[in-house]
Amino acid sequence: MTVAGWLADARRIVVLTGAGISTDSGIPDFRGPNGVWTRDPEAAKLVTLESYVADPEVRRRAWLGRRDHPAWSAEPNAAHRALVDLEGTGRLRAIVTQNIDGLHQRAGSDPDLVVEIHGTLYEVECLSCARRTGMAETLRRVAEGEPDPDCRSCGGILKSATISFGQQLDRRTLVRAATAAADADLFLAVGTSLTVQPAAGLLEVAARGGARLVIVNASPTPYDRLADAVLREPIGEVLPALVAG
Repeated sequence: MTVAGWLADARRIVVLTGAGISTDSGIPDFRGPNGVWTRDPEAAKLVTLESYVADPEVRRRAWLGRRDHPAWSAEPNAAHRALVDLEGTGRLRAIVTQNIDGLHQRAGSDPDLVVEIHGTLYEVECLSCARRTGMAETLRRVAEGEPDPDCRSCGGILKSATISFGQQLDRRTLVRAATAAADADLFLAVGTSLTVQPAAGLLEVAARGGARLVIVNASPTPYDRLADAVLREPIGEVLPALVAG
């Protein structure tokens, strides 16, 4: 049976998405040939908690990066819309996404089905008191001349509500993702290098639960040997085709 056939027969589908699903929307990935960190290795400091907390200049650069992030003008692409179509069949249990761009929700995916394992760019959190505010509000402060805005409640350091290297994932979010993976009968990993844990480990959770594993990614991943099928075709073409059957 083909992968499209597996997808059509599955009753409990879980999808893990990474940066590769959003590249057609104009958001560059991180580790690919033209990735953000490939072109500028120093950019990794902006998403490393230790560097962010210790160095005001890193924070200033990070706020400029958030101000200019391509997510603000990006539009969902055919792959995002294909997952909305899949949801319409009633068999999609969760979209666990490593992305922070909100494009799944903007495409029309039910926010209750989207598990943002690495957080969201649309909110800001204080690293001291954990107060959350909207990103737009803080970016207005940056535009008005605050290059490194602090928390208006406690004076603490502000950061986007995303998970940086060295920062713990939200436990409840991780439990949601793992529970969905364990119950899946088909687990589809799309556009992720599968090099970042614990997101990549969800494939092993799904496999132990008996799920078929399908990987759609341009480059080899450490989990290709575990997969029932590996597809190298462009995501914006293959995912709509798979969902359409």
